[in-house]
Amino acid sequence: MFERFGRVRLLYIVLGTLLVVGLVPLGMAGWMLSGRSGDELRSVEGRYQAQLVQDKARQLELYGQRYRDMVTGLARAFELTGGVGVLGQQGSESRLQKGIEEDQNLIALAIVPVSGLPHIAYKPDAIGRDEVNARVNATLAGMSERGLVISGPHVIRSSQEMGLTVAAPVIGGSDGSTVVAAVVAIVSFQEAFAAVQQQTSMTEAELLKRGLPVIFVVNQDGRAVAHPDARVAFAERSMIDLKVVQEWMAMGKQVKSALAPFTAEREGREVKMLGTYATAKLDDAALLGVIAIQDEHAALQSVTDMRRETLWISLLAATFALLIGFLFAKQMTRPVRELAEGAHRIAGGDFSQRINVTSRTELGELGTSFNQMTDRLENFIEDLRRAAEENRQLFLGTVKALAAAIDGKDPYTRGHSERVARFSIAMGESLGLPDDELEKLRISALLHDVGKIGIDDNILKKPAALTDEEYEIMKGHPQKGYKIMSQIPAMRDFLPGMHMHHEMMDGKGYPQGLKGDQIPMQARIVSVADTFDAMTTDRPYQQGMKLEDALARIKSFVGTRYDEKVVAALVEACAAGQIGPGRARLSRRAEELSKAPTLKPSIKGQSAAVPAQPTTV
Repeated sequence: MFERFGRVRLLYIVLGTLLVVGLVPLGMAGWMLSGRSGDELRSVEGRYQAQLVQDKARQLELYGQRYRDMVTGLARAFELTGGVGVLGQQGSESRLQKGIEEDQNLIALAIVPVSGLPHIAYKPDAIGRDEVNARVNATLAGMSERGLVISGPHVIRSSQEMGLTVAAPVIGGSDGSTVVAAVVAIVSFQEAFAAVQQQTSMTEAELLKRGLPVIFVVNQDGRAVAHPDARVAFAERSMIDLKVVQEWMAMGKQVKSALAPFTAEREGREVKMLGTYATAKLDDAALLGVIAIQDEHAALQSVTDMRRETLWISLLAATFALLIGFLFAKQMTRPVRELAEGAHRIAGGDFSQRINVTSRTELGELGTSFNQMTDRLENFIEDLRRAAEENRQLFLGTVKALAAAIDGKDPYTRGHSERVARFSIAMGESLGLPDDELEKLRISALLHDVGKIGIDDNILKKPAALTDEEYEIMKGHPQKGYKIMSQIPAMRDFLPGMHMHHEMMDGKGYPQGLKGDQIPMQARIVSVADTFDAMTTDRPYQQGMKLEDALARIKSFVGTRYDEKVVAALVEACAAGQIGPGRARLSRRAEELSKAPTLKPSIKGQSAAVPAQPTTV
């Protein structure tokens, strides 16, 4: 049926999908354009802020210059008239007070002669006489002979407003170089305060939330002297926690203005801020910092809105594309799903089922090939399984034959290797070893005496005790076994037990003289199992010991010959009835393991730690 319509190329379906995917570049382009717009807007905001703080700083400087000139002019006028003696004339005090009243920013004016009483005029509703005296005295204390002094801004407690103190010396005397008096003016900072404030009733938090700049002024100590929140200024709150203020304090004398972006904590989270500062120089020793800060995210809200709109447009287009593409995707994904499920079944070892893919695309041909592949894999895996089972049986049979051949050389030790293997499994289970380690332990114990194949029968079967020379020859059997079995890659995991089962915890064993933790656990277990069987089995030169005597004897060598944990496992297995002289009754798990033919071959990089080729003993 499908042959009549011809093959539909999967390429056409892919091309149709790519057309839909073209919406992604559209969204990305919109995002990138909005990002570029954000960068430009950020730059514009920075330039606006810089110009704004510079203008405010110039206003403060002009304000300060205005009263610098006023105080300096008064001082020069007194110098031209020969000193401040004219103030003693009738009506001078009233004229001084009138001058105060005519200037709305002038709070107090003091003419202080070096000798004589000061002449002070002030606005009682703005400042008290005691505070005037305190301000005048503090300013005069820092005045040099000819230098103008500007102090502040500082809080005038009487009226709760900020004020500047400006003072200039009056030079006179017979030599025309002696300070005869000083002119001190206390000037309201309110006009300058209003100059830096935004024309709004919003709080700092509201301004930042709306993305508007917050402008404030700090003195050289980083304390606020003008702020949208008057309470901040009157409290002279420290603002040095803001990085932009720190930068101004560090660079204010060298840089007139600069842009200083920073981060600040707001409502428990870190936010990016745009920061700008400019320096207002009232005097060489009186610098003020005009600071502007702005929430970058709020300032760039239009960019966020643009990105949101781009996202909505892309989502609407994608929704429409999904509705159209669903009809094509359903036809394309069904055979792919069938293939994926079939692959999962194969991965799980199930080769019995076949997939049913009928498609006019390449997927139909792929389904047919997939079923053919499954047939061949099933046959191949079955062949491999049979071969692996035969190899495992052959391997285990060879190991048992070797063990039997070794034991068969000495009729008194017949069955010794099998018993040592079962004892080792019982102790390994008591020690909590996993199944794979128990299997390695079992094979290692079966082959622990394989090196005795190379020992002369006259020594091996000698019915009496061995001489020293014969004993030295007998001690070579672990090394001989190692040389025999190390040539077989599959035996790597079983070498520690057969090679090191005569090592001792105190380092006096052989063939390498290993000590403590240097001896693999496999070898420690086989060592105890080997000794226990030797002690409890009748030999030509000794009668087998009773269980209690054998255990006591083995315990006496804990720490010198044997591992304490392994001996404890032996005692526990004996107490549980698993191990006894010449017998081992294993648990069901251990019994099944001891009979199971399954052997896990050694994998490169995962074999047990085997010492390097030792020196021949």
